[in-house]
Amino acid sequence: MRDGVTLRLNLFRPAGEGPFPVLLSAHPYGKDSVPKRKRGRWSLNPQFRIMNQSAPLRISDQTSWEAPDPVWWAQQGYAVINLDTRGGGHSEGRGDLLSDQEADDISQVIAWAAGQPWSTGRVGMLGVSYLALSQYKVAALNPPALKAICPWEGFTDAYRDFFTPGGVVENGFARAWLFLTGRVARLKTDLAAERLRHPVRDAWWEALAPDLSKITVPILVCTSFSDNNLHSVGSMRAFQRVTSEERHAYVHRGPKWASFYGEDARRSQLAFFDRHLRRLDVPPLPRVRLEVRDRRDEIVEIRNEEEWPLARTDWRQLFLGEGGTLAEKQSDAGSVEFDLRRDAAVFSYRFSEDTELSGPMNLRLRVTTTGSPDPRLFVGIEKWSRDSPVPFEGSYGYGRDCVAQGRLRLALRELDPALSTPHQPEHTFRTLQPVRDDEEVEVLIPLSSSATLFRAGDSLRLLVAGRYPQPRNPFFGHFPTHYLPTTSGKAVITWSPDRPSALEIPVIPT
Repeated sequence: MRDGVTLRLNLFRPAGEGPFPVLLSAHPYGKDSVPKRKRGRWSLNPQFRIMNQSAPLRISDQTSWEAPDPVWWAQQGYAVINLDTRGGGHSEGRGDLLSDQEADDISQVIAWAAGQPWSTGRVGMLGVSYLALSQYKVAALNPPALKAICPWEGFTDAYRDFFTPGGVVENGFARAWLFLTGRVARLKTDLAAERLRHPVRDAWWEALAPDLSKITVPILVCTSFSDNNLHSVGSMRAFQRVTSEERHAYVHRGPKWASFYGEDARRSQLAFFDRHLRRLDVPPLPRVRLEVRDRRDEIVEIRNEEEWPLARTDWRQLFLGEGGTLAEKQSDAGSVEFDLRRDAAVFSYRFSEDTELSGPMNLRLRVTTTGSPDPRLFVGIEKWSRDSPVPFEGSYGYGRDCVAQGRLRLALRELDPALSTPHQPEHTFRTLQPVRDDEEVEVLIPLSSSATLFRAGDSLRLLVAGRYPQPRNPFFGHFPTHYLPTTSGKAVITWSPDRPSALEIPVIPT
C-alpha cells in the first residue's frame, strides 16, 4: 500500500496464459479459513457450523467464509482474488472496518490486479455479507478498472440496518460479530465501544455509510427477503439509490448460502460478469428478478419486474378495530391496552380471494404509554392458514420467521423528509424526543419488504408488542437475535374515524 503496509491475498488462475478477467472479494475473516479434512470427513468453516443450514450447499475446499468458490469461477475462465483486508488474516497493519481507508486499500488492489500480465484489466467484486459491504465504498470511488460489482446481501447503513434498526439496540448477533471480528482481525477502532458512545445516528455513523449515489458501475445486488434482521432492507436501498445505468436486483426468500452457491444464482452472476467483464454478447439481466412465495418451501412464481416497489401496486389501508379486527373501512373509536413486557396487541384480516402482497408495509399508530421511561414497539406480520402460522426463512437460518417485521424506539420517531419516499418512510434517528406518561404520539413504523401470496381463506395477523416477538433460543428460537426490549409499562393503541391507526399493505393486481 502507499503507506508501506503489505496486504496479502490468495490468487487462483485458470489454466493457460490468459489474460483473464478478475473477481475480487475482500474481508477481515481470514482468506485461509477454508474447509478442512479431519479423520476422513470434511469440516466446514466454524461459521457455517454455528449458523443453522436449512438447505445443503456444495463448495470446494478452497472456499472461505461467504466468498465465491474460486475453483468454480476459475473453471468459468476467471481469475479469483481473496483478499485479507488490513489487519485481517495475514495482512499487515491495523484495520478499520467499513472505513474510507479500507476502501482505498481495496482500490489499490484493484489497480494492481488490472495491471498484471495475466489480467485483462477488467475487475469485478463478488461476495456475501461483509464481502458485499466492502464493495460499496470502493465502487463509490469509481476506480477505473472496476467494471461491475455484485454485493450479495449486504446492508448499507450500519445504524439503520444492523446495530440499531428502528433506533433499537441489537445486542445479540451484533455483539457476537463484534467479538469475533476482534478475535480474527487486528483493528484500530473498537466498534463495540464506539456504538455505546453514539446512541443516535450522528456524524460518526454517517461516516461508516457509503454514498450510494456515487456508484455508477453496473451492479447486481441480491436483496433477499430472508435476512430482514440484517441485510434485506439495506440491500434493497442499494438497488434503489445507486445511479448505475445497469442495475439489477436478485430477489429471493431462500436460505442464504444455499442460494448464493446454487445453480440459479450462479447462472445470473455468470451472465452478469460475462457481459461486463468479458464483454460477451450476453443479454442484460432483468431489472428485478422477483420470487413470490406461499410459505418457506413453496415458490409460487418467479417473474421479471422493472422497479421496486412495483409501479402497479394497489396501496390499501387496513384499519385497526375492536375485537382485534383489521378492516378496509374505518371503524368507530376504540382502543386496546397491553403490557409492554409480557403481552401483545393482535389484529387479523381474512382474505376472501387469492391476494399477492409484494412490497414494503407501514404501520401508523396512535399510542399512549405509561410507566415506561423508554418505550419501544416491535411489529410482526404473520400469515395464518387453517388456524396455524405459516413459516418463512429468516436471518441466521431461522426457519419460522414471519412475513415482515419492524421496530421503533418511540423517542426516535422523528421522520426524515429528505430520505422518506411514498410508502417507504425513513427516520432521522438524530434527535431524542422522550415520551411522557399519558402523552399520545403518532408513530409511523416501516416494515420490511416481502413477496407473499395469501390464498382465499388465509389471514394476515398483525402483532404489536414491547419486545421482539420471536423467542431467543438456540434450539427453536431466533438465535442469536436480541433487541433490547421495553422493560416496564403499558401501552394503549387508539383509533377513531378522524384519527385512525392503520396498516398499509401492497396489493398486486392480478
